[in-house]
Amino acid sequence: MNDDRLEQVLGLIDEANAQDPNREVWQGESYSKELLYGTRMTEWLDRLYPGSPDLLHIAARGQHIRRWEVPRQSYPDTREGYLQWRSYLYGFHADRVAELMTQAGYGSTDIERVRKILQKRGLKSDPDVQSIEDVACLVFLDFYFAPFAVIHNQEKLIGIVRKTWKKMSEHARNRALELEFPDEIQSLLAIALQAS
Repeated sequence: MNDDRLEQVLGLIDEANAQDPNREVWQGESYSKELLYGTRMTEWLDRLYPGSPDLLHIAARGQHIRRWEVPRQSYPDTREGYLQWRSYLYGFHADRVAELMTQAGYGSTDIERVRKILQKRGLKSDPDVQSIEDVACLVFLDFYFAPFAVIHNQEKLIGIVRKTWKKMSEHARNRALELEFPDEIQSLLAIALQAS
């Protein structure tokens, strides 16, 4: 990662995400929620796939760029509404990152590659798309699953764990099994993974 364009585009992504009005407290400090998420994506990418190419670093950092602009509540509160929201976000994030990559001087080939990764085209067949999905799943499990579990019922949580597990590579699953959770979450995960 010695390309000046990479530093520039990551800085632009961070600037965009620092505008998130939603806050999250982590280790006693308050952060813009999506700025913190992007940092966590980068950290997990480095842990899971050290030495990843620059374009994966861009995709990881831009995974949720400006997500607060498209709130979940803007779609129906149904499974279909959720899927429509997620589908729209893939293109939304890809477009925002493409704009910043253009600004930083990247060419169309690199921009289209990152677009493909962020739009999740080729999951399970494209190693780069799978890598970013693995990282996103591990960030979810590591930082967001335990708080999420407090507000949802066991049946829903088991379904979410199984869907998350299905999207991950074997490498990512092995790393997920190393994560530490409170006992009640650990037992829920064990139930979810028995039949997956």
